[in-house]
Amino acid sequence: MDRFVTERLTAERLRKADLADLVALHLDPEVSRHLGGVRSAETTKEYLDVNMAHWDRYGFGLWALRTSDGSFAGRAGLRHILVDDIDEIEIAYAFTRDLWGRGLAGEIATAMTRIGLAQLALTSVVGIVHVGNGASRRVLEKSNYLLERSTNRHGEDVVIYRIRR
Repeated sequence: MDRFVTERLTAERLRKADLADLVALHLDPEVSRHLGGVRSAETTKEYLDVNMAHWDRYGFGLWALRTSDGSFAGRAGLRHILVDDIDEIEIAYAFTRDLWGRGLAGEIATAMTRIGLAQLALTSVVGIVHVGNGASRRVLEKSNYLLERSTNRHGEDVVIYRIRR
């Protein structure tokens, strides 16, 4: 589970060597606009540490994504989060801006949903999207997630999508 391949991407378990790529991704204001804002290098290092520990604890988590030529494409994964005080498994993804609009989010969402529901035998997976992020909402809808409800997370209005096994 440390590694998987889709039609156009290779996903490998996050590791310390991914820090510089993650810092660059999280410093891009357009990429970070719907991820809670730009993150400093130190905040991204803490994020990486937390997500590597998630792998150690649960056996799954975030993967670094690379294109066929080995270039960093972004990060994606499945992880435990609290949503309104309920432990959920969230699908998460973020791509470098130069790769937007190519259908990669849908490709990786399909793969991660299959991993979560079939391989990990999760009962459901949620996607949490800022209300104004139409592109990410369409990705989840095309991946057969159903709009469940609206809520507020960390002072932001979000919608929660869910897919069940």
